Amino acid sequence: MRPISLDSIPHLANCLIELLRGRISTHKTAWKARYWGVKLGRGCSFYGAPIFRRLPGSKILVGARCTFRSAAWSNLAGINHPCILATLGENAVILIGDDSGFSGAAIGAAQSVTIGDRVMVGANSSISDTDWHPVDPGRRAAGESGAAESVCIEDDVWLGANVMVLKGVTIGARSTIAANSVVTRSIPPDVVAGGIPARPLKPV
Repeated sequence: MRPISLDSIPHLANCLIELLRGRISTHKTAWKARYWGVKLGRGCSFYGAPIFRRLPGSKILVGARCTFRSAAWSNLAGINHPCILATLGENAVILIGDDSGFSGAAIGAAQSVTIGDRVMVGANSSISDTDWHPVDPGRRAAGESGAAESVCIEDDVWLGANVMVLKGVTIGARSTIAANSVVTRSIPPDVVAGGIPARPLKPV
């Protein structure tokens, strides 16, 4: 450890402030989760306040030791908005495994979004199993919802910053998705993928 000096004091002070902020955010979010009926596993940590929206009859289940960074101060990669976990249908399910991390991630499920263990979701990424609105303008005007197809992100996947994962996609275990990619079709395990639309580029 570096000796304490004028050079190191700002960093040490910032570490202490962020630790305290994180503990306060985690305590507040535990109450918010109970209010919304969101089930949190043991040891989850929150830095800044996430947004929860759970429709009656739906489920949001978060595994143990997951980390959610919703405040700009909590991730120097740059977070544009809080983490959002939202169910959009009566029987929708968001299921998140253990030890996963999220930075300003938006997750919306009209049917089901399943995220495995040790998944890292980079700053401002979006995961959704629905189009949200129909393509047809008449159906949009009538207030109909978009089509939904389940999304599955398997264990040890890393989504870079600003990745969009769209409906009907499975991302195989241990794969990495490059920043700013749009995943419109399934990606096999053990690859680095990227682009719009994302495609496998090389083995991990």
